[in-house]
Amino acid sequence: MTNNKLHMTNQDTIFGKIIRREIPANIVYEDDLALAFTDVNPQAPVHILVIPKKPIPKLAEAEPEDQALLGHLLLTAQKVAEQAGLANGYRVVINTGDDGGQTVYHLHLHILGGRPMAWPPG
Repeated sequence: MTNNKLHMTNQDTIFGKIIRREIPANIVYEDDLALAFTDVNPQAPVHILVIPKKPIPKLAEAEPEDQALLGHLLLTAQKVAEQAGLANGYRVVINTGDDGGQTVYHLHLHILGGRPMAWPPG
């Protein structure tokens, strides 16, 4: 199945609207492939989301051709965490699917930091 319908639907998520600047967000980083902004419901003193501009609903639906983009998202998370002053460490989380706690079906990485992280996460 092609993801054309999923991609069209996915563009209608809150993240698609942020990419298109239809709703405001505190954007902290942007390049041709990715966008990073602070989470409106932070779970740590620093909570930033990194999203691809290409609409991928969830990690489980990424395709082999998305390999470079997925790597770019991790390197973007590294860069954003450094810019946010998280030298003591941080956590990167990708929630996937309902059981994984995903609530917005546009792939996104959570950067959490500014405090010690507990394990297991919950």
